[in-house]
Amino acid sequence: MQRKTSKRIPLFQQEGALKSYFPNSKITRNGDNEIRWTQMVKPTPLSGSYKLLLHYKRGRGAGVYVVSPKPLPLAKGKTRLPHVYNHKEQRLCLHYPKANEWDTSMYYVKSLIPWACEWLMHYEIWVGTGEWKGGGIEHDEDE
Repeated sequence: MQRKTSKRIPLFQQEGALKSYFPNSKITRNGDNEIRWTQMVKPTPLSGSYKLLLHYKRGRGAGVYVVSPKPLPLAKGKTRLPHVYNHKEQRLCLHYPKANEWDTSMYYVKSLIPWACEWLMHYEIWVGTGEWKGGGIEHDEDE
């Protein structure tokens, strides 16, 4: 199946959507080439709070990182976070690029940010049980 080419959402529109959904977030933008968004999130009413960074740079794509707490506590007996692109940077694996599950025609507030909150919910279950229930594809870091 061939994927249709979708129109990239300009970063000023992404910024507007981010401000609309998260008025207290911190956003910096470099024209239409780069944007950084930081915000505290609480994935469920029983969850802890996490500070996320979403960083998009044209030509490199988007990454979502947990910047606080850092390091994230691990499940008992585990030495690495599950389902991340980079353990040290705490860059979350939210989609598999080779499967084209995300592209620049998607709003961050409707894709990457809710996916990050879902990842955090599964992370909290993993810390308590030692089992990752969030699904996904096994891959090497920074793949």
